[in-house]
Amino acid sequence: MADLFDSGTKEPVAEPHRPLADRLRPQTLSEVIGQEQVLGPDAPLGVMLASGSLSSLIFWGPPGVGKTTIARLLAQETDLHFVQISAIFTGVQYLKKVFEAAKIRRQNGQGTLLFVDEVHRFNKAQQDGFLPHMEDGTILLVGATTENPSFELNAAVLSRAQVLVLERLSLADLERLTQRAEKELDRKLPLTPAARDALQEMADGDGRALLNLIEQVTAWNVDAPLDTGGLSARLMRRAAKYDKSGDEHYNLISALHKSVRGSDPDAALYWFARMLTGGEDPRYLARRITRMAVEDIGLADPQAQSLCLHAWETYERLGSPEGELALAQAVVYLALAPKSNGAYVGYKAAMKLARQSGSEPPPKHILNAPTSLMKDQGYGAGYAYDHDAEDGFSGQDYFPEGMKRPVLYQPVERGFERELKKRLDYFAKLREQRNSQ
Repeated sequence: MADLFDSGTKEPVAEPHRPLADRLRPQTLSEVIGQEQVLGPDAPLGVMLASGSLSSLIFWGPPGVGKTTIARLLAQETDLHFVQISAIFTGVQYLKKVFEAAKIRRQNGQGTLLFVDEVHRFNKAQQDGFLPHMEDGTILLVGATTENPSFELNAAVLSRAQVLVLERLSLADLERLTQRAEKELDRKLPLTPAARDALQEMADGDGRALLNLIEQVTAWNVDAPLDTGGLSARLMRRAAKYDKSGDEHYNLISALHKSVRGSDPDAALYWFARMLTGGEDPRYLARRITRMAVEDIGLADPQAQSLCLHAWETYERLGSPEGELALAQAVVYLALAPKSNGAYVGYKAAMKLARQSGSEPPPKHILNAPTSLMKDQGYGAGYAYDHDAEDGFSGQDYFPEGMKRPVLYQPVERGFERELKKRLDYFAKLREQRNSQ
């Protein structure tokens, strides 16, 4: 590459340092590592490019997986002028200038691919501002977001753009990227095979982070390849991606809940630990664990709810980090407990029936009658006191008059609910006998 010259001295000066991530930026879509699910011949972008019909897009995925690079290369492939802005730093006035420039290009026969990084940071009014320019073809919008578009983007924008999910890079992808970096640097990483694997794991699926780590490692002056211990002593492990109020928060609590429901204590402990290491508030976890006991274990193990409340109380008394152990024990207990959502399903059915039946009053025989007027109206007349009945069960109907008796609670044949089902069947048989007399 030709030297650069200082205008005053005409002496050659060194070219400014270019980060490895910039030097290895793909020049064609075929050079992009990973993302076959969107770039393959039969994948959405492959089909669009083959047909010559590219629509507005929203790239949803974690950092360092190629969102910006793919957008730039799409513009190159389709002969569109590439404009990149960030929603963090762009105001309304600058957006107007961007749209005006795109209109002029369009009049001159040049289209514009507008790449908006962190597009979810624009508010509703700003997002609405894109719509007329998308509709008349002034711009082809490619937005990038790390947040769930369903929550963060306007329905109007989503209806005019296709959402493509970009995935974190696999270890195989990161190995390919490592080999490409070694070729560019013309040297092998001074790491043992195990340390090389550990370096890639530190990147946590982020290609840009891996290249930054590689750049640090290759700058070290070492006499022999470093093992994992030597690598760890020189590099801090990258913090796991976790947003306590964003999509990762909901993904991980869903994984924890479903692992408990699926009776897998190992998976449940893993996701519990992932949330804690990500900085989740243990009190939030205590509340959600208690909810799992109510929703998924229910009366199959009535002790589960109490155990969760005791674990919560233990955390409050002990604090961190000892208190988390009580919550972990609750997670294991719930995972191995018999499961039933019988009461939960029954409750939801009762709520639905209550809304449908409106203001239907209770039958008069179970109404309270504290005054003579109410007694004259028949309140309490015919009420059978269950303790005086045979077996302590009268079998009377307690639903509104004229309502067909529904079946709301249906216990399962698991855990303690086996006993409850026996009782329910017993009372149903007695009720049928008493009502037939």
